[in-house]
Amino acid sequence: MTDPIADYLTRLRNAIMAHHRIVEVPASNLKKSITKILFEKGYILNYKFVEDGPQGTIKIALKYDPVTKQNAIKSLKRVSSPGLRQYTGYKDMPRVINGLGIAIISTSKGVMTNKEATTEKIGGEVLCYIY
Repeated sequence: MTDPIADYLTRLRNAIMAHHRIVEVPASNLKKSITKILFEKGYILNYKFVEDGPQGTIKIALKYDPVTKQNAIKSLKRVSSPGLRQYTGYKDMPRVINGLGIAIISTSKGVMTNKEATTEKIGGEVLCYIY
């Protein structure tokens, strides 16, 4: 696998389109950080890190509206790829849907959202957009 973050986002996207309640993805520290951000921002219902085997897995419970059955995540877009990395400074931080969505940034102080990176005044690699 050349791009584990794209695989993570694709598994989430496919589970949303199939209206699954739970999706399992192989674990890594970067994926765990992204999952924690998605939980804190209210895009997923819950998550659990399962330590089985050398790598482990992440079980993610997806969040749906009980009335309309719409998912909390409308779109997942990978920005930076292994072939073309996308970096940004804190002054040029991207805004997703005029501030309604989030951009996940990998910085020297860890993985955080675009708003947190702007307040910390640090730039980094733009991993993905979520709204």
